[in-house]
Amino acid sequence: ESPQDSAITRDINRTFPAHDYFKDTGGDGQDSLYKICKAYSVYDEEIGYCQGQSFLAAVLLLHMPEEQAFSVLVKIMFDYGLRELFKQNFEDLHCKFYQLERLMQGISVIFNVALGLLKTSKDDLLLTDFEGALKFFRVQLPKRYRSEENAKKLMELACNMKISQKKLKKYEKEYHTMREQQAQQEDPIERFERENRRLQEANMRLEQENDDLAHELVTSKIALRKDLDNAEEKADALNKELLMTKQKLIDAEEEKRRLEEESAQLKEMCRRELDKAESEIKKNSSIIGDYKQICSQLSERLEKQQTANKVEIEKIRQNVDDCERCREFFNKEGRIKGISSAKEVLDEDTDEEKETLKNQLREMELELAQTKLQLVEAECKIQDLEHHLGLALNEVQAAKKTWFNRTLSSIKTATGVQGKETC
Repeated sequence: ESPQDSAITRDINRTFPAHDYFKDTGGDGQDSLYKICKAYSVYDEEIGYCQGQSFLAAVLLLHMPEEQAFSVLVKIMFDYGLRELFKQNFEDLHCKFYQLERLMQGISVIFNVALGLLKTSKDDLLLTDFEGALKFFRVQLPKRYRSEENAKKLMELACNMKISQKKLKKYEKEYHTMREQQAQQEDPIERFERENRRLQEANMRLEQENDDLAHELVTSKIALRKDLDNAEEKADALNKELLMTKQKLIDAEEEKRRLEEESAQLKEMCRRELDKAESEIKKNSSIIGDYKQICSQLSERLEKQQTANKVEIEKIRQNVDDCERCREFFNKEGRIKGISSAKEVLDEDTDEEKETLKNQLREMELELAQTKLQLVEAECKIQDLEHHLGLALNEVQAAKKTWFNRTLSSIKTATGVQGKETC
């Protein structure tokens, strides 16, 4: 809250009352003007609010928004020395008025314009009283110089005025001399009382600032203590999470080693089974090759024997045909006439030999079928082992990826939480 709130409210209604933007009580213009004056009185406690500041703020509001108007007002007051006019009971302002009164010609543009306004408005001012002069400066004078022509005439008049720097310094010294004489003529008790009041006000202001700073310090300490406690809690939580992550990492590494060992064992077992299956296949292939070779040899021997028997039979038949005595015992087919016993014996020998050959052939076919069956079983076992090997490799790869993803996710989560808490 501003201690000059009542003075600000009183002056708002008297600031440019004829202007459309400020004439409505409670309107946007007066509301913005009140906010700026009150904000500056709180911002600059040494000066606070003084009469005349509302006019400066009102002019700024006509050209820019509230925030920019306040910033420009602060800039003008502090950086351009306007604040000095309001300090020490308007001491510097009275000095400037005294210089203006003695010169009636300005040392700067402000003095030039002020003198120009006074010259052009001299007749009107001489016809009015104090209240009328104030109203003239607030209402009639701004309206007169809204036109570009009147403004140019005023600036030409102001620029044509000559200022003497020596005279200005002389008047300043005269003013300070006059003030010193007034101070010497003044009752010391009143002067000391006034100085005492000023010092008391300054002391109260400094005490208030000290209390505000102490309160701010205590608040800052409490906030820092709270932030420190929160940071320590977060650090403890992060340490616990880090320990849990390390333990998970150790467990994952152990799981990885176990899976690698199992994978190595599976690979070794699969390698042994594959070697065994390959040896079985080679053995069966060798047996099949030997069987085929034996069958081929037996077929060749059988064909040779049949060919030899045919040749021998043909020779015997030829000899029998050539011999007249033998021709009586054999017919045209070469069979013996009248001797049935010999025929039966010969037939029995031939049948036994055929049966023996058939038995050998059946045994070879059975052995070939068994060999083929073993070969098929070996191939099926190899396929089964290859399938188990693929499943084991997939499980190992999935376990590795799962462990790596869990570890990477834990590290990312821990890093993200720590980055957020740091921000």
